[in-house]
Amino acid sequence: MHFTDDSMKLTEEEKKFLLELARKSIQHYLSTGNKLQLDPSEVPSKNLVENGACFVSLHKGKELRGCIGSLEAKRPLFMDVIENAVASAVGDPRFYPLTSIELQKVRISISVLTEPMELPVNSPEELLEKLIPDKHGLIIRQGIARATFLPVVWEQLQEKEEFLKHLSMKAGLPPDGWKDPKTKFFVYEAIEFSE
Repeated sequence: MHFTDDSMKLTEEEKKFLLELARKSIQHYLSTGNKLQLDPSEVPSKNLVENGACFVSLHKGKELRGCIGSLEAKRPLFMDVIENAVASAVGDPRFYPLTSIELQKVRISISVLTEPMELPVNSPEELLEKLIPDKHGLIIRQGIARATFLPVVWEQLQEKEEFLKHLSMKAGLPPDGWKDPKTKFFVYEAIEFSE
């Protein structure tokens, strides 16, 4: 599903299906140790069988409890949700693996991404000018260093400089790594929905 800004639409039924699928995938994995297998014919909409990229985030209260995702659409969206839901529950290196009991207290959010587009900039000032808070997710890349913040991160980091400083550090760059002329930027948007 290579969304463009104007085609970014998922129905309420599709969102509900993906959220239920994420929860079911985690439950299945925690109880069996295997990933949930779902035939494309069991998916209620062809939209969800097209290639898509998503992030699955787990929250316990206001705290993040896991977040893993894909930046590029390389497999059907429903499969990306299954893989990333399980990975966010048991594979996020920042957290210990989720337990079945804990899963009951966790709220699941999904962000379905548009295709990242390079944001050509010639100066830090131009980047600050082009970056749109609450709309843009941003990928920062310099050599092998790479990191992203979803658009929802703007809720915590509302100042552009703070957002860029934290994203640079997440990529393993110095806090002002975003000002380095060798740094490249890619923007995307996301449809975000939660349980």
